[in-house]
Amino acid sequence: MEVIDQFSSEHVKQVHMLYQQVWWGKTRTLAETKACVSGSQVCVGIVNDQGELVGFARVLSDFIYKAVIFDVIVAPDERGKGLGIKLMELIKHHPKLNKVRHFELYCLPDMEPFYEQFGFTAEVGGIRLLRCENT
Repeated sequence: MEVIDQFSSEHVKQVHMLYQQVWWGKTRTLAETKACVSGSQVCVGIVNDQGELVGFARVLSDFIYKAVIFDVIVAPDERGKGLGIKLMELIKHHPKLNKVRHFELYCLPDMEPFYEQFGFTAEVGGIRLLRCENT
């Protein structure tokens, strides 16, 4: 396994294939995936011995106060091998993010136990997520 933080056009295609394997990423186009990867300040990937991207995560950050983790994905046939843990460790220990005060992410309730092992909690002092659609 190899860790990457620079994504070739082939890697971006493989990120797009990973998106197609998760319910929340199925509608993403390749063009959107390219824009998403290039617009993120930090991206990390795990490539297997056959050169296939099997894990991916990205971060948006101001590098001081906040870093929001998005799109933590492990290929279905590679799950249960610790790659999700590896992705989270790569992000939390990334040199560009070492001064960040708070890491944040979105997840469904069934994923909370996974993220709690990294210190994440839903108890954030009464703060609520607000959203509006850009129409």
